[in-house]
Amino acid sequence: MKYAIVQSGSHQLRAEEGNLIEVFRLDAEVGASVDLPVVLIADGDEVKVGNPLVDGAKVKTTVVEHARGPKVRVFKYKPKKRYRKRQGHRQEITLLRVDQITG
Repeated sequence: MKYAIVQSGSHQLRAEEGNLIEVFRLDAEVGASVDLPVVLIADGDEVKVGNPLVDGAKVKTTVVEHARGPKVRVFKYKPKKRYRKRQGHRQEITLLRVDQITG
């Protein structure tokens, strides 16, 4: 099974051909092609590790949709001070379909 570890922003994700990966919001239209830099490629027992990136390797992806992630509740509380603060956050995300791993 061939897979690659790709970098998007400050996050590293595992990408396999045909699968969907979820990254922070990218500035790309739906249907556009996006190339991601590769940190590691594994194909069976053969593993290539970059320093920091693998030379000549890239993962071609297609933007499927832009969405929002699940709501995260932030609750701050200080005992004996009557301080309670509730806040919510939803991260903007982009779904990418992995088309091809080269390298």
